[in-house]
Amino acid sequence: MNALISTLLNIVGRLLFIGIFLMSALGNKIPKFNDVSAYMASEGVPALKLLLAGAIVFLVAGSLSVLMGYKARIGAALLMVFLLLATYWFHDFWTFDDPAQVQQQTISFMKNLALIGATLMIIAHGAGTPVLDSRK
Repeated sequence: MNALISTLLNIVGRLLFIGIFLMSALGNKIPKFNDVSAYMASEGVPALKLLLAGAIVFLVAGSLSVLMGYKARIGAALLMVFLLLATYWFHDFWTFDDPAQVQQQTISFMKNLALIGATLMIIAHGAGTPVLDSRK
């Protein structure tokens, strides 16, 4: 594949990948901090304000790291930790009785597994080109 096309596809792919994380932090968790905290409390999340603040940091730092290609492996690991915890606490489809809820939570669970797979690929192979650090 042409190097320019490959680089452009990689940039677009990174933008599409991190979009969900930045939207989650900037469009929901930060402006609706108290509402999100209340929801987390209803799900039994411990140390919720600390974990919510940490989630915001992981989402923003991880997203920018992957997007810019600076320490992208670390950024992807931050996003993976967020996904693992969010998937466990909020998409526990096996605890629902309503078939519609089971279906919705299963879809969200599987979506998060796919995103975890993407973080693992970035951890294994780096961000590709272009990058701001020396590791691709």
